[in-house]
Amino acid sequence: MPSHPPSHPSTADPLLQHLQDKAFAYFLHEANPANGLVSDKTAPDWPASIAATGLALSCYPVAVERGMLGRDAAIQRTLATLRFFRDSVQGEQSDASGYRGFYYHFLDMRSGRRAWQCELSTVDSAFLFAGMLAAAAYFDGDDAAQREIRDTANFLYQRAQWPWLQAADGTIGHGWRPESGFIAHSWQGYDEALLLYVLALGSPTHPLPPAAYAAWASSYEWKRCYGIDYLYCAPLFTHQLSQAWIDFRGIRDAFMRAHGIDYFENSRRATLVQQRYASANPLGFNGYSEHCWGITASDGPGPATRRIDGIERRFEDYVGRGAPYGFDDGTLAPWAVVASLPFAPEIVLPTVHHFIHTLQLHDEHPYGFKASFNQTWAGPSPGGWVSPYFFGLNLGPIVLMVENHRSGLPWQLMRGCRAIVDGLRRAGFDGGWLDVGKQHA
Repeated sequence: MPSHPPSHPSTADPLLQHLQDKAFAYFLHEANPANGLVSDKTAPDWPASIAATGLALSCYPVAVERGMLGRDAAIQRTLATLRFFRDSVQGEQSDASGYRGFYYHFLDMRSGRRAWQCELSTVDSAFLFAGMLAAAAYFDGDDAAQREIRDTANFLYQRAQWPWLQAADGTIGHGWRPESGFIAHSWQGYDEALLLYVLALGSPTHPLPPAAYAAWASSYEWKRCYGIDYLYCAPLFTHQLSQAWIDFRGIRDAFMRAHGIDYFENSRRATLVQQRYASANPLGFNGYSEHCWGITASDGPGPATRRIDGIERRFEDYVGRGAPYGFDDGTLAPWAVVASLPFAPEIVLPTVHHFIHTLQLHDEHPYGFKASFNQTWAGPSPGGWVSPYFFGLNLGPIVLMVENHRSGLPWQLMRGCRAIVDGLRRAGFDGGWLDVGKQHA
């Protein structure tokens, strides 16, 4: 197969290209080429994350278009990944890779078997399926390898038995363990599960009914924070991850029609709230400002309690931080700011500049931004304490959301995905590109 030159010249925006180059390097070097699995984070003997692996599958098309990876190499990486999931063990045994079409949150990097007695995860399986479908949309050639990508990706997505994981109230459960059965919690309240529900409704083989989406949306909370009205969820990543794949500009479900906005605008508002919260800095953390914000689920310096400047403060490790009403211990996540780029570039870019040039949190590291930093907990760098780790779940959205801002490629790929279109329509979305697509269907 002949090689293809990059379709989007990397010289168009040096800063954005630099962010993508650094972040994508994680998926080049922290993956097992034999099975395509991607490490959850850069810790010794750490397992793979199926979410990070799904993000890798989504990032390969961007890497080809931006000249970061050859097309043939991307095809081989994608095939290795899809073949692993196709051939891995599905069953009730405790060391299988998955069951009923879903996969365990963490898998051993080499064997691909379940790690740590973790859960069979619905939302992480959704991120994996989204990556598979993105690959199927991008690799559209007639040769055997690209046909295999499409056939295998569609088979794997269509195998998932969504009704099996539907909770009694109609929502989707968090997951299942062979030792204890279904997890008691389900996806309620607005969060990163938007993509999960769209994929569950869009399945051509084992779909959930539209009532499942209605049950989820009935648990939404509309709030007013810092003078801004929006659909609330505290961690910033929840407003980004689904939109790494789905273009919500101009399309609305019943909830958004009633409030006169769309989910893209809602994420813009959530981003602005985060900046205003950091500017107000009600808890008095070091460094917070209009150019230093970004609170999300992230690694942290704790668990520990310290008295700093006469104030006793509690610090945690990896928890679901958020603002303005979530847990906040002064820990910020640069990647979550970058992933807001399509929503609010006018406040994101100055903040990224501050992180890179003033706090020196990016260029000296092999994959760019580490998970998080905390200037209240003192450390040797200008950023104070800095996480020792990189996470695939953080770096994938940098690649994808920067590209959505630059060219819209990930959104374009998924707009052509039948499962996404069907899922959105069954959830009650209309308007914008969905209506245009209906006219040409």
